[in-house]
Amino acid sequence: MKNFIVIILVLFLSISCKKEVVQQPAKLIEKDKMIDIMYDLSLLEAMRYQKPLSLDSIENDPTKFILKKYKVDSLQFAQNNMYYASDYENYKDMFDQVNKRISVNQRAADSLAKIDEKKAAKETKKKAQEVSKDSVKKVTPKVNVDSIKRAQMQMQDRRKRL
Repeated sequence: MKNFIVIILVLFLSISCKKEVVQQPAKLIEKDKMIDIMYDLSLLEAMRYQKPLSLDSIENDPTKFILKKYKVDSLQFAQNNMYYASDYENYKDMFDQVNKRISVNQRAADSLAKIDEKKAAKETKKKAQEVSKDSVKKVTPKVNVDSIKRAQMQMQDRRKRL
């Protein structure tokens, strides 16, 4: 009898765990489109973190712009986000894909930034060389007073003092 109760409890728990916690929304956003939205929102959050004043100057809400770009309203996005989040493994895979896209784009941006830095360093070095060449040409000391006359004047001043 005890075994029978244990088996029924195990079956009951296993069946109840497979039930969907959140029902599928009426307007389900495709997984790929949802990943694109999550990617854009992640970039937006990074922009807010790095340069918060750059987004404050925009009159429209950037989040609304992204949702409008994908033709999704905020309620639909929230329902779909909750639905996808209810399946942890699937949601984690979606975020892994977003992270991969971000890291690929970050590497590309970093390499472009290094190229720009090298160009700027070369231009700065080139300008510094041009300035130093010009400064050497311009700085030639001119002697107006003959050194012998100066020495004679100093001797006369000493004699007067004595």
